[in-house]
Amino acid sequence: MDTATPAVTVALHDGASVIASSGQVDARRHGELLLPAVDRVLAEAGVKLDAVTGVVVGVGPGPYTGLRVGLVTAATFGSALSVPVHGICTLDGLAYAAGQDGGLEGPFAVATDARRKEVYWARYEDARTRTGDPAVDRPADIAAELAGLPVVGAGAALYPDAFPDARGPEHVSAASLASLAAERLAAGQELLEPQPLYLRRPDAQVPKNYKVVTPK
Repeated sequence: MDTATPAVTVALHDGASVIASSGQVDARRHGELLLPAVDRVLAEAGVKLDAVTGVVVGVGPGPYTGLRVGLVTAATFGSALSVPVHGICTLDGLAYAAGQDGGLEGPFAVATDARRKEVYWARYEDARTRTGDPAVDRPADIAAELAGLPVVGAGAALYPDAFPDARGPEHVSAASLASLAAERLAAGQELLEPQPLYLRRPDAQVPKNYKVVTPK
C-alpha cells in the first residue's frame, strides 16, 4: 500500500505476480479510502486478510498527514497478523512502473508534488537503480541539473517549464510497488524499515517562545 502521494493505492501480490489492485487519486481522503481499498482488493482476490504473509508500504517522501495513514495502517496489519512490514521508497515504485509500463530505459528522473511549489525528486540510472538520495527542491533550482532527461510523475506534469519532457505514470501504484518489493526480496535484498521519509518538517509546528503552563 502507498499513501505518500494523492493516490491511495493497494495491491495484493502472490510472490509471482499481482493478483488484485486498487487505486484512487484524492489528496484529502487517504484515511477514508485506504481500508475500503484493502477490502476491495482482498474480495477481488477471493482471500481473507489472514492469508497475508507480509506487508509492503511506501515510505515516501510525501506530506506528513497522508504518508502517516499508510504507515500506521501497515504497522497495524503487521502487528495484528504477526507478519513482517517492509518499507520501499515511493519514488522507486514510480521509476519501476516507468520502466515496466512506460518502456523507459534510463537515465531519467522522478518528481512528485511536494506542495509549497516544490517537488520530491530523485535521479535513476534505470528503472531499478536510483543514483542518489531523494530530495526536495523548487523545480527551477534543479531544471538545469535534469535538463535533457525525461521526468516521471505528477511533479513533472505540474511544472512543464522546468521539466519539458514529462512522462507517465503521474502517480505511484501499489501494483508496481509490490512487484518491485517481491523482486528485491526474491533476490535476497533488504528493504527499508517502514519509517516515514519526510525530508522536511511538518507544516504544523509549536510556535516559537511557546510557554508551557502547568498547574501548581
